Amino acid sequence: MNNRYATLASWVYELDKPIGRSFGDVEYYRDRLHRCRGPILEPAVGNGRLFVPLLEAGFAVEGFDASEEMLRYCREACESRSLPAKLTRQTFEGFSYAERFEAIVLPLGSFQLITSYSDAMAVLGRFRDHLLPGGRLIVDLDSIDGFLGASHSVRTWKTDQGDLLTLTGDRIETDYVAQTTTTSLRYEHWRGGKLVDTEIDLFGLRWWGVAEFELALRATGFVDVEACGDYRYGRAPRKGDGIITFEARRSADA
Repeated sequence: MNNRYATLASWVYELDKPIGRSFGDVEYYRDRLHRCRGPILEPAVGNGRLFVPLLEAGFAVEGFDASEEMLRYCREACESRSLPAKLTRQTFEGFSYAERFEAIVLPLGSFQLITSYSDAMAVLGRFRDHLLPGGRLIVDLDSIDGFLGASHSVRTWKTDQGDLLTLTGDRIETDYVAQTTTTSLRYEHWRGGKLVDTEIDLFGLRWWGVAEFELALRATGFVDVEACGDYRYGRAPRKGDGIITFEARRSADA
């Protein structure tokens, strides 16, 4: 299964991107949502890196994720802070809520985990259907530059107990027609120089052009589509930007 985020992958994510760690997005989303009084949905909520700060800021946020391991970190973070945790295990393709949301937010390229173009378009339609009339969708996309960099990487993390976690990534396929990359990720847990556990995950991502994603949003019924680069609202994306953020609305009369 691709993009599994199992035990070791979730542990590495928790060490690398703990609650509140910001890449500029935590402040950006708080600012863009400051007038939002209704419910907010974060799909692919992960360990709660953004979810928890939004709750702490007083927003009515709920979320879902396909990984039970990631949800466990998110629930524990909420419980330790006495925050409400409206969290469920669901997928992009199958999520469903009876209520409608004033905003749906997807930081740091999580939408790009959907590697099929047709599936991605269907999910955008599901987002639209789960928004209140006039509700906003805010989505971060990684720029294409990030997909075509080094094909091999090794990273390490040390735990509080002194154990070592390593992540070795090797890009094994780039499909320029489908606009996807597939990377083999090998997670290893070491203790005292001995291998304790290991996991392999095939990690797939899809890149989007700026104009292409704007057309996709409009084709699925969104209006007032805007894009900015590197969390600078009002500044159009330009060469060198690492993150492109799109904001769009469901029509008020939809």
